[in-house]
Amino acid sequence: MAIVRTAWTDKNPGRRFWGCPTEGSKCRFIGWFDGPICERSKAIIPGLLRSINKLKSQNTRLKYYLLCNWVLFVFVLVYKK
Repeated sequence: MAIVRTAWTDKNPGRRFWGCPTEGSKCRFIGWFDGPICERSKAIIPGLLRSINKLKSQNTRLKYYLLCNWVLFVFVLVYKK
């Protein structure tokens, strides 16, 4: 039984297709679920996805820096003479 998956390649960003339910199987593509997207969408969506991934990475890094600063702040308060 096939399931609907989403392709995130530069050629078919966000396009849904029928694929095998078993992840990693050799029959990954069976057929397209919906029609092709316009050329402008094909050009814009990959850039947007890269931007989102970059922002998520920056967000993770900034959360780490914030945590380190709080730990340092608490350390200074506790061991203040």
